[in-house]
Amino acid sequence: MEFTVIRGDIADQRADALVNAAGTSLRMGSGVAGALRRGANGPINEEATSKGPVDLGAVAVTDAYDLDAEYVIHAAAMPHYGDGRATAESIRDATRNALERADDLGCESVVVPVLGTGAAGHSFEEGARLVCEEVWGYEPTGLTDVRVIAYSQSDYETLARIAEDVRST
Repeated sequence: MEFTVIRGDIADQRADALVNAAGTSLRMGSGVAGALRRGANGPINEEATSKGPVDLGAVAVTDAYDLDAEYVIHAAAMPHYGDGRATAESIRDATRNALERADDLGCESVVVPVLGTGAAGHSFEEGARLVCEEVWGYEPTGLTDVRVIAYSQSDYETLARIAEDVRST
């Protein structure tokens, strides 16, 4: 499996599946979810919320509508209740479950954002390390192309450094 780090807007990516940084209600608000909702140009939020709520770390799948993908995998790394903070365990579980679901769907390519950061409470650096460790440790059955994406240049540089650190350990 090829694992690469890329920079850009996840809604502009082409892959079999795009992963949404979701909360347990699956309601698509801002950040990654907002970008995907706007890019989908369809009832993706309604479809997603009809499949929720889900457990922390769980995933749900919707159509990708006008995005250049077949599916959006909504990975619930943060709770939409209590303190709303992701945990290291929820980030790991959501990442691994998203990769497994992509494999189950027959996907060859998937784009994954750094889950559990920003409003979810983890620093970008910690979230990036957790996501990269799960990607490197994953043994795919069909996935051949996993891309982890950062939006800003500074986050991309941090993500690239962490991915290299994780790869070399």
